[in-house]
Amino acid sequence: MASHLKGIRGSWGDELEGKRIALCVTGSVSAYKAVDIARLLMRHGADVFPVITPSAKKLVTPELLTWATGNATITELTGFIEHVELGSKTSENAVQLVLVAPCTANTISKIASGVDDTPVTSLVSVALGSGIPVLIAPAMHEPMYHNPFVKRNIEALQKEGVGFVFPKLEEGKAKLASPEEVLYAVISKIGKKKMEGLNVLVTAGPTREFLDPIRIFTNPSSGKMGYAFAQKAKLWGASVTLVTGPTQIAPPYVDKLLRVTTTSDLLRVVESELKQKKYHVVIFAAAPSDYRPVQSEAKKISSSENPEITVKLVANPKVVASVKKLSPDAILVGFKAEHAVTKEELLNSAKRLIKETHADFVVANDSSLEGAAFEWDTNQGILVSKEEKIVEIQKLPKVKFAEIVLEHVLKKVKNP
Repeated sequence: MASHLKGIRGSWGDELEGKRIALCVTGSVSAYKAVDIARLLMRHGADVFPVITPSAKKLVTPELLTWATGNATITELTGFIEHVELGSKTSENAVQLVLVAPCTANTISKIASGVDDTPVTSLVSVALGSGIPVLIAPAMHEPMYHNPFVKRNIEALQKEGVGFVFPKLEEGKAKLASPEEVLYAVISKIGKKKMEGLNVLVTAGPTREFLDPIRIFTNPSSGKMGYAFAQKAKLWGASVTLVTGPTQIAPPYVDKLLRVTTTSDLLRVVESELKQKKYHVVIFAAAPSDYRPVQSEAKKISSSENPEITVKLVANPKVVASVKKLSPDAILVGFKAEHAVTKEELLNSAKRLIKETHADFVVANDSSLEGAAFEWDTNQGILVSKEEKIVEIQKLPKVKFAEIVLEHVLKKVKNP
């Protein structure tokens, strides 16, 4: 591996470890996104081999893709029969997946017609004949996407088992799916799916309690920890519902996204989900406000007219306590944040939460520590099981922290 790529492959996960993927780039203006797609696949363990059409060379250079992946970009077919080397199962250099992203209407129609006049269409032709999975992410102007002949070609390819990551229709364009959506589609085809068949409910972020329409009571939760759990569970093949309070970051790609504001909203939505659907795992990473004003004013309180006010607060219901009442068989992971406590105090706090909520696990951390709990991109703490087994997790990126916790959850799923 090239020295500049060390530390990239597998840095965010091992879902594609050992997988070889041909990334085919065609002449869409979205070709510039191929670098992001390549790097994201690599960060989850894949070895990526770029293949490019003559039209795409006008938009993104082969040298850039070679730099991004560490593998030479195939720009033409030579006596080394590159399309057969990568696309035939009989070759020791065969890939496990051919990904065409972005894919133009022109290339879609050529593939559907069996035309192989570029390195990309030739590779796809061989892969289809060899039974190697092909995944296509279209990108074009919206009228072209709605062309009945293009639609017919897409349907024909789907009938033959070709997968599609469909575009986002906006601004008169059929825009290339996000790198994250492409990643999930790739993993669903060839990746490790440790949580396949499991329904996972994740809560994330803070809640807000209103003093008036402008002023709120809340906490510093960023939602990053809950989002990391949702992302990792989805990558591992679970069906994920994410219930999130207000955050400043974009939520991950999940099966169902529900937004809430107040703790009462969170309670209502969580209870509704647990009544409607069987969840195997519930990750309660949200940080709901513990208190709310007894009275919330309908209009903004004037500080000029009220230089001093007294606010009476009342405790909110403990939402996490309702989980086991409604879904006793679900594996529940609760969270407990303390501040400037001893390890013994932190452990006792986790044990109390387990007793109060019947949680199977509790993640407890000390928010006074650098890189722990709120707002940080990292986390550290202890994982305590209801059997009082304790795992100390050192400071890690939150996605890696989530991975460790989910590994313990999976052991519990397999051995209740």
